[in-house]
Amino acid sequence: MIMKLKIDHKSQIPLHIQAEELLRRLIESPEYIDGKLLPNEVELSKILSISRTTLRQSINKLVYDGLLTRKKGVGTRVVESKSLSSKSKNWMSFSQEMSARGIPIKNFELHVSWVLPEKRIASFFGIKEDKKILKLVRLRGRPEGPFVYFESYFHPLVGLTGEEDYKAPLYEMLEKAHGIIAMVSKEEISALLADEFIAEKLETPIGAAILFRKRFVYDINEKPIEYNLGYYKADSFVYTVESRRE
Repeated sequence: MIMKLKIDHKSQIPLHIQAEELLRRLIESPEYIDGKLLPNEVELSKILSISRTTLRQSINKLVYDGLLTRKKGVGTRVVESKSLSSKSKNWMSFSQEMSARGIPIKNFELHVSWVLPEKRIASFFGIKEDKKILKLVRLRGRPEGPFVYFESYFHPLVGLTGEEDYKAPLYEMLEKAHGIIAMVSKEEISALLADEFIAEKLETPIGAAILFRKRFVYDINEKPIEYNLGYYKADSFVYTVESRRE
């Protein structure tokens, strides 16, 4: 049974905004929170007394926010609560992003070391391979278990000593401790199968699907400051990209 949804047609609030808020309430209800299909558009538009065009506008916003998924021939489904969502626009550090979503995050591992860079990393930073750089390793997730393994490498000119507070949001720490402002993020997203190392870290079977993200971070002068590798459990993370046609 669907909860009572009512649009106020006399309100100055646009209909699609009202519909969006009502749908947010609906998908947070116990009946829908674990991935159930929503009523079809015809039924929903009748319930809300709005056009299907207005309804689609509201649904599209919730799809973008990572709360709904749509599949042709199947319908609109609520994203299961265990799935996290990340957007490519207005990017933040992982800690900031999860905090903004009210998701508690635990560090299962946190290691800092000085290493010689691989050729690809040295090339990105424009340094020689015999110049040691700081490497930060973090295994993170919800309190009940990890879902992402990060390896970050930093340009020597960032000035990191290894004594900083790496439990703090990374880009906030860089700005406060060293005046480095992370401004631009360029990313490559791909899929791979978990090898023995990643499977052990993420507590998932060898050969399980993994979302692999390379992140190249630059400062306000577009100078490279961080080379980041992230390995995400595919059943715990959704990556959303918004594109606009000019």
